[in-house]
Amino acid sequence: MKQELILKDWLFNQAIMIRYNLKIIFAGRFFWFLMAAFAFFLFFAIEVVWNRGTLSEGTVYELLLFPGMLLIFYPSVFGIQNDDDSRMLEILFGIPNYRYKVWLVRLMLIYVLIFIIIMLFAAAASVLLYRIEIVEMAYQLMYPIVFLGSMAFMFSTVIKNGNGTAVLLVLIGVALLITQEMVERTQWNVFLNPFQIPNNFNEFIWQGLITKNRIFLGIGSIVFILYGLYNLQKREKFV
Repeated sequence: MKQELILKDWLFNQAIMIRYNLKIIFAGRFFWFLMAAFAFFLFFAIEVVWNRGTLSEGTVYELLLFPGMLLIFYPSVFGIQNDDDSRMLEILFGIPNYRYKVWLVRLMLIYVLIFIIIMLFAAAASVLLYRIEIVEMAYQLMYPIVFLGSMAFMFSTVIKNGNGTAVLLVLIGVALLITQEMVERTQWNVFLNPFQIPNNFNEFIWQGLITKNRIFLGIGSIVFILYGLYNLQKREKFV
């Protein structure tokens, strides 16, 4: 009986925390970022069809990548500032193991939510444009999305200001695009399209390159998250 009560209390506390974090995620401008992501997806899809471009899984991947980046942008960049603006940051720092109980759960919720939205976008693309494996497409897209989202989260714990973090992320995005041609056929390409093999490229080598790229993005995401959580231990810098 006692164990059941403990379990119920734990589930109740987890439900409260998840509900609070979902409110934070959906607060402010996230709805507008969602609408913008969908609008960009429709615009690019219509442009491809209008210009009678070649449709393939690689094309759909590229169509969905930018909307996915828009979706991750707001919650990862402005999450801490939203806590500060709502005067919840001081309270959250009072929770034992704050960095794990709140922000780690929030990040997981953000990624799960975006994965679901990307699957919906992929399903629409599969119906309207080109038949694809929806789950596989969403899974592959999550690598660069989680990588960039984790990077944004890390920088938000360093800069501690949403607008400043947003400017820095835009500059990093521009730098990545400028250097795109230099790293296009390497494992360091954050925007590597696994569904579009380059011309005159061995398929076996290409599969190995994709694996290395996904390992790079996965490890990078973990490092960014851990460093961001480490920064959140330094309470005096935030309150």
